Amino acid sequence: MKTINIKSLLLKCTFGLSLALSLSACSLNEYNPSALSDENVLSNFSGWKSYQSNCYTGLWGSLIGLNYGIVSEAGTDLWTFSYGTHSMYKDLLAYEQFTTTNGSVNGVWVYAYGSINDCNKTIRLSAQLKDGASSDIKSLVGEAKLLRGYYYSVLVTQFGSIPLILDDKAEKSLTPKRNSVGEVYSQIVSDLRFAFNNLPVTPYDNNAARVTKKSALGLLARVYAQGAGEGLSEGSKSYWVRAKEVADSLINNQSAYGATMYDDFQKVFASGNNRNNAEALFTAYGVNPYDPSYDVFTGNSKPNIYLHYYPKFDDAFGTTDLLKKGVNANTSNAYYGRCNQQFLAPTKYLINCFNAKYDKRWENTFVTAFANYSGVQAITSLGTGAPTPANVSYSNATITLTAAMCSKYGIDPSHVGEKIYPYADVNAVNASKNASWQYIPKIWKKGSHTGLAVDLKDTTNANLHPYPLAADEDRFFAYLSKEPLTVAEKKARRYVALNIDDFFDMAADPTGSTYKSVTGSNGFTPMSLANLFPAMMKFNHNFDGAWLGSNFQQKLGNIMIMRMAEVYLIAAEATLHINSGDGTTAANYLNVLRKRACRNVSDFNTTTGMQLTTATMDDVFDEYARELCGEYYRWGLLKRNKAFESRLKKYNGTAFTNFDPTKHYNRPIPYNFLTQINNADEFGTNGY
Repeated sequence: MKTINIKSLLLKCTFGLSLALSLSACSLNEYNPSALSDENVLSNFSGWKSYQSNCYTGLWGSLIGLNYGIVSEAGTDLWTFSYGTHSMYKDLLAYEQFTTTNGSVNGVWVYAYGSINDCNKTIRLSAQLKDGASSDIKSLVGEAKLLRGYYYSVLVTQFGSIPLILDDKAEKSLTPKRNSVGEVYSQIVSDLRFAFNNLPVTPYDNNAARVTKKSALGLLARVYAQGAGEGLSEGSKSYWVRAKEVADSLINNQSAYGATMYDDFQKVFASGNNRNNAEALFTAYGVNPYDPSYDVFTGNSKPNIYLHYYPKFDDAFGTTDLLKKGVNANTSNAYYGRCNQQFLAPTKYLINCFNAKYDKRWENTFVTAFANYSGVQAITSLGTGAPTPANVSYSNATITLTAAMCSKYGIDPSHVGEKIYPYADVNAVNASKNASWQYIPKIWKKGSHTGLAVDLKDTTNANLHPYPLAADEDRFFAYLSKEPLTVAEKKARRYVALNIDDFFDMAADPTGSTYKSVTGSNGFTPMSLANLFPAMMKFNHNFDGAWLGSNFQQKLGNIMIMRMAEVYLIAAEATLHINSGDGTTAANYLNVLRKRACRNVSDFNTTTGMQLTTATMDDVFDEYARELCGEYYRWGLLKRNKAFESRLKKYNGTAFTNFDPTKHYNRPIPYNFLTQINNADEFGTNGY
């Protein structure tokens, strides 16, 4: 029989995660409460306020990173395996051999419950404070309740009925009981309504890392929509009606709540908007490498989700000719980073959602043109002191096409002797003794090849490339074209030109969820190019203060948990659930997003298809995909609409093959938790 002491310790790790792992998650002056006496220090407002900031520690890096990033997106109609990666995340991506031991699922459980414990403690101690203004206390309790509501919304969406724990001080039960889904949602709604009533419009202490009134209202709309999928009601109104009411309140009163939406989608992920994004309703705030307190050795908790959406360029090209700096090795490529994962590739459905001729969300979401970089800025400012990843001269970053290169990559031999120049150029700034180097990019002007800094220009997003890539473009060595290029059009280009449609093995899988093999007759020259796919770049923050030192797998930018665009999508979705025939009203919500996504103002009309006159649920699903793909939402969307069976069958046959609706509408209860309780059989695994 297991001892109580060991079990209590294990349960503490599950339900009350140690905070020492992620104290630098946001600039809220966190501290390790284990070093303090709760009774003596946390009874004073200043000590309690410092402790309260630990409610945020489960967000950035720990939860809002790899764990939840994959769990919330994989296994849907949007993502599948790139070539050769079927052994990785096959349980999440394809419901294959899915068991209770999945590490990412366990991470979601652990980090969410650990943070809930901090929220509970903050709320309990607020009633015992000896000092502090009541308005300040209510605001900080409002933050704690909003965060508790958010963490519980993650858990109930992923796991269904779960223990609802609202007291941190009670003895941890070795025989935990599940609360009903309805009970959990009722508590979440209560927490978010309290938060809305007590949070300010501007963040407390003017700290952008803190949640505000708009955060509460946005999350409330999302929670009502998710709970609506469980058939829940509040009073005489369904949760769908409540979701639309809350969404409309935020949409119609944006200025009153300090909310807004950019007029151009390109601004949403512009580097300059990352740290204080006007469209964000709720943000997991990244650390600042220029802060003297920053410690690079806490890097295990920093997000590296972006590299899972990028191909391994080395595997496609090698590193001897077109690709000048490899990405598989660490500390090598200061532009792309160390992209050695290659696990999540878009399905053909997701790619086909975008009409790239008119919709600029395409190139602002996916990287399809690949380039080399130079380090002229770094060499100019640091000379021989330039760090190795940035010590790349303009000439060394330039390719002169040879007959052998053209033959190897299927480039027309008429381009022999022509040059392919770098697209980006990086500076190198030593942020601090702990964070090490930051590599800050600018872009070389097209057609100017002096290699002098005067030909560099600032960029809103260093990952963004011109679309469509011009035939005479000389700053990229490869391009994946969404609009199929003819043989003649490919011959006119000095770079490798591939049609995205050709990457899918439609004969083997008509749903478009299978990429071709890199061997056999795949139609590519060389066959290794089948390793490529459009790279989702939303989390590849490429700006000053974005890199985790010399570790080229982790980025320090903010990650938006929710932004204003989602509120319009929720309103459209709720409209159709309330009245399936009201396609006109639903279209009006979607058109707000479609209009600002237009490449040109004149594109917004019914002829181009950018303007809708009516909308169906398929239109809503498609618009969610265009606007929010990768942003921690898709699995929950399919769950609340009971859409896994229909959409996987149509768009992701790889996942549909193993999807079991009797259990896969919930994630498995983690094995690590089940081994720590006495009633594991009674508690259950969610059917796994």
